[in-house]
Amino acid sequence: MSSDLWSYTLKTYARPGVEPACLQLQAAGANVCLLLCAAWLGGRGVACNSSRLSQLHALAAPWHEEVVQPLRQLRTGWRQAANDDHELKALREQVKALELQAERQLLLRLEALARDWPQAEAEDLWPWVQGLAAEAANLDRDALQALRVAVTGA
Repeated sequence: MSSDLWSYTLKTYARPGVEPACLQLQAAGANVCLLLCAAWLGGRGVACNSSRLSQLHALAAPWHEEVVQPLRQLRTGWRQAANDDHELKALREQVKALELQAERQLLLRLEALARDWPQAEAEDLWPWVQGLAAEAANLDRDALQALRVAVTGA
């Protein structure tokens, strides 16, 4: 397992089934950065508790709502128009890169928060995933299960 959250995220996202599951969960309102952080924490054996869940939510929510989501909305809003406009397509790609940088920054912040939490205290990542997916009202349970299988193999 990767020791840093960004490397873990890149490796995990490249696994079969993870990208479509993450995109479905994102469409349902989940913060995918939090879900990947959940998998990372669970894989490291960090015990899940309400205090840690609250800390992660408190750190992630403002950045996600004020930085990541506006960039994503701009990028997705330009999708159709960028098909026929080369200049807009180039700008859309720059916004996409900026969105990825914003997500990376969020993951770095989440890692910094959780860096000193003791490891090897728990064996199941599912409490983390459930606790950090709670903000998505219309959560796609099938996509969440697909993410769990892709991450854990179980």
